[in-house]
Amino acid sequence: MNKETLLYAGLLLLGVFISAVSQVMLKKAAQRKYKSVIQEYMNPLVIIAYAMFVGTTFLSILAYRGLPLSMGPVLEATSYIYVTIFGVTIFGEKMNRKKWIALALIVCGIVICTVWA
Repeated sequence: MNKETLLYAGLLLLGVFISAVSQVMLKKAAQRKYKSVIQEYMNPLVIIAYAMFVGTTFLSILAYRGLPLSMGPVLEATSYIYVTIFGVTIFGEKMNRKKWIALALIVCGIVICTVWA
């Protein structure tokens, strides 16, 4: 991979990371109790999270300008890594053997596709 491709890959990875953060924000907002349905959707946490989703769309658009289309889904698979880390550290979710194996397979797939593509 050349430097330009690495830059665009970094943009896509940044977007995927921000998307994972916004998912955590939405889950945090969903765990709260609200007085009305409107407050469930019109609160700062939810609004910021959805704004972050919009921002990640623009990062994806920029990234695909210099990134092969076939590499996009591979790099977007890193979201499983981020979400797993956030789930364990923020929400106290437990990892079992199957989850570790699945995560290892995802990482191996990402490495294989990016190194030998």
